[in-house]
Amino acid sequence: MALSAKLVMRQGQALVMTPQLMQAIKLLQLSNLELASFIEEELERNPLLERAEEGPDPREHEPPAEPPATGDPVEADWTSDEFATDRGALEAGLGTELENSFDGERTGPAADPAGDMMGLSATSWTGAPPSAEGEGSNLERYVASLPSLHDHLAAQLLLAVTDPVDRLIGHSLIDAVDEAGYLSEPVEAVAERLGVSVASVEAVLAIVHTFEPTGVAARSLAECLTLQLKERDRFDPAMAALIGRLDLLARRDHAGLKRLCGVDDEDLADMVGEIRRLDPKPGRSYGGGPVQTVVPDVYVRSAPDGSWLIDLNTDVLPRVLVNQSYRARVTRGTASDADKSFVNNCLQTANWLTKSLEQRARTILKVSSEIVRQQDAFFAHGVQHLRPLNLKAVADAIGMHESTVSRVTSNKYMASPRGIFELKYFFTASIASTLDGASHSAEAVRFRIKQMIEAETPADVLSDDAIVARLKAANIDIARRTVAKYRESLRIPSSVERRREKSVMVLAGR
Repeated sequence: MALSAKLVMRQGQALVMTPQLMQAIKLLQLSNLELASFIEEELERNPLLERAEEGPDPREHEPPAEPPATGDPVEADWTSDEFATDRGALEAGLGTELENSFDGERTGPAADPAGDMMGLSATSWTGAPPSAEGEGSNLERYVASLPSLHDHLAAQLLLAVTDPVDRLIGHSLIDAVDEAGYLSEPVEAVAERLGVSVASVEAVLAIVHTFEPTGVAARSLAECLTLQLKERDRFDPAMAALIGRLDLLARRDHAGLKRLCGVDDEDLADMVGEIRRLDPKPGRSYGGGPVQTVVPDVYVRSAPDGSWLIDLNTDVLPRVLVNQSYRARVTRGTASDADKSFVNNCLQTANWLTKSLEQRARTILKVSSEIVRQQDAFFAHGVQHLRPLNLKAVADAIGMHESTVSRVTSNKYMASPRGIFELKYFFTASIASTLDGASHSAEAVRFRIKQMIEAETPADVLSDDAIVARLKAANIDIARRTVAKYRESLRIPSSVERRREKSVMVLAGR
């Protein structure tokens, strides 16, 4: 057979991950803090982007009716199912493992918020009224910075030690103290690294053990508790025996502890209470940076007619505009082709970014509205009325892909009259009913188990089998191993350990 070259035309479909599309996908799963950081980087990179409050005339920032034809990317079809077909392209584009892919809003009846049909009124994110207090002052600028644990110990070292060698050893020990307040490096390793004797390091460590907070630089939990008990003059032989067998205390083996320490029930209860008042992590009061408060992305409030109003938090929505006047001045002059090409690329990027931010806001609002519609009983009556819900149910209701709902609910929070919850909190597994009734939410069942155990009396401590029986009487079909798993996730000890603890408390008269 002769070999020859020929041209063949074929027609096919393929998913092309443009940088703009990857950006739109990435913006969906960013939290409000990550989004603010991303916008800051874009403002520094793109000269045509600026903050909304910086613009002298809003009319200068009106986007053109049509983007420039030169080098325009093909508009993404947000209704296409092809976004869920090529996982490899998505992972290669984003550099992260994605379960599925992106599917934006669909047009038509499915895109209409379902809340209007169910008494929900979803406020448009662009039409939300500004805060009555305006921008307000940033209180964080008035908060005095707290000293770190390292600085606090170093300041005490300067007063307690005068010898230069001992100070060097002391600084090395302080550097080895972790955030919890424990010495993370063995004394022998410190001595070898500094070229000094182990005895010298032990002597300086004994001085560091006298610093505040008490128990700092301990090498184990037992040593940390011992240092605190010695300061309170409570480290007697019985307490020393108890500290030496913390494993029995963790198992709540009070009978073994009484034999070991030679005390009765009342004395053992006092000793255990004394240990509980100690701080097992003395360095945590200094810790690292300030605690970051969770800022909700969505507000849910009740309406006078009994429905729910869903508003986006406009304070966390980025306000960026495209400066059309600056672009016109640059391209109108004697700019080179390279400069004009750069400005056109910046314009395309800016227009796509503003569109992606608008798309992100609309998607968050739509998903949140559907969650509130599905979990209306939770907001009205509490966690016991939480319904089983999965991503597919929400995605089908609003006409989006499951992966889109998954990204929208990641690191997003909803503030409601019942508290602040991550959007993923409302997605729980389903537990079957013993009859042919409606299934139960796993979170609601977990809450029931917690309530049962909190209502226990010393004479009636519920075993896992007893909890299963009570739940089945309440029309909840659940296995014993599932009850044990839920109990352990709530950090509740077994019935044997709870019975031991309650008996000791009763004997101590508590």
